[in-house]
Amino acid sequence: MPGRFGQNAQLADQREPPVSRPGIPFREAVRTWARVAALPFGGPAGQIAVMHRIVVDEKRWIGEGRFLSALNFCMLLPGPEAQQLAIYLGWLLHRTKGGIVAGVLFMLPGFLAILALSLIYLHFGAVPAIEGAFLGLKAAVLAVVVQAVWRIGSRALRSRAALALAALAFVAIHVFAVPFPVIVLGAGITGWAAALSGRAFFAPAGHGSGMDGPKDTEAWLGAEIPPHARRGNTTVRPTLACLALWLVPVSGLLAMLGLDHTFARLGLFFSQMAVVTFGGAYAVLAYVAQAAVETHNWLTPTEMLDGLGMAETTPGPLIQVVQFVGFLGAFRNPGGLDPWVAAVLASLLVTGVTFVPSFLWIFLGAPHIERLCGNVALSKTLSAITAAIVGVILNLAVWFGVHGLFARQIALTGGQLDVDLPVPASVEPVAALIAVAAAIALFRFRLGVLPVLIAAALAGALWSLAA
Repeated sequence: MPGRFGQNAQLADQREPPVSRPGIPFREAVRTWARVAALPFGGPAGQIAVMHRIVVDEKRWIGEGRFLSALNFCMLLPGPEAQQLAIYLGWLLHRTKGGIVAGVLFMLPGFLAILALSLIYLHFGAVPAIEGAFLGLKAAVLAVVVQAVWRIGSRALRSRAALALAALAFVAIHVFAVPFPVIVLGAGITGWAAALSGRAFFAPAGHGSGMDGPKDTEAWLGAEIPPHARRGNTTVRPTLACLALWLVPVSGLLAMLGLDHTFARLGLFFSQMAVVTFGGAYAVLAYVAQAAVETHNWLTPTEMLDGLGMAETTPGPLIQVVQFVGFLGAFRNPGGLDPWVAAVLASLLVTGVTFVPSFLWIFLGAPHIERLCGNVALSKTLSAITAAIVGVILNLAVWFGVHGLFARQIALTGGQLDVDLPVPASVEPVAALIAVAAAIALFRFRLGVLPVLIAAALAGALWSLAA
């Protein structure tokens, strides 16, 4: 949806230069971004809300229209939109160094927390209380993912065409194991064709944020386009630097170790993920869960659920769970290194190839955000992709349910068919009870994700100790 930023861009050349005003001290910006990074829990919606409250409502650095236009732009990109929004706002306020600081600080607490929890998980995972806590987390995470399906679906599936596309995406990935990138590409082509035909099959949906902050003219940045964001200005040097930081290590690993080495496979897979994962954190997780568990065998379905529980209960991007995937994959296939050293190095590698592309997309596209945000065809294409993403996330919920609540599954294969069916008699009663209780807490009583997950972990730990 075109925001005020798009309208400002069209008038940029007709306006007087921006009014000079005292700059925001860079140290204050660093402290603010550190605060933003330490507070968000429970996925991108909560992170974006915290960012809005601090940067727009409290600090009044950015106006409401510009914030929403920046969010529109980030929704068009692959990867974690909350972190990309932080990078963009940091760049808007303090150019390249502001974007780097905001983006790095946004993911740093989550990286450190997941690294510590990964070490604890492998070292103390057999302790009954720890096992019980992760059992509770796995069960509650299922309810969290179902809630995500409902929230995204209620916003995105507003037409029969959108519902049909979501259903097709679910069948394609769940029954026939169609690769996630193929689904995204097909949905994008469908949405683009619908836009060119003039049909309103996939009308852009609002964000439903309920945000109501100061107008652009009332914020520190004002309504004018900053000089470094005007059309014609580029960010060539930081773009090239990000490209090198991303591709040089991966290319070096492939050249030195070969395609079959764990580090090379991790670097290549998560680099591909950074390019094709549109639709937010849960879409990324659906892609990672399918490939990391079933294709690469880096971890088990149960461990994937444990990792998601870690990410849900720590600050920072939910996508940080990919670090846990790399940690376990390298620990079990260290390739001649000490397993613990390999695991830590893999955490750094996976984090780098996952998040560095976000800086690349912002630095490459931010100077032209007004054209992207105002492009109706792109907005409708994104809406079609979002509709397909609902089906993909539903697959994630079903996958988690089958593997998280049942001890045994039956694999149905034949031709293109690839489905895991649960064995009803193998249901885990405690996990099922916690999952139902978590769903009631989220849907009926509208409790926050973090307290629900903490309560579920405590319930699982207490049950394990009492058993």
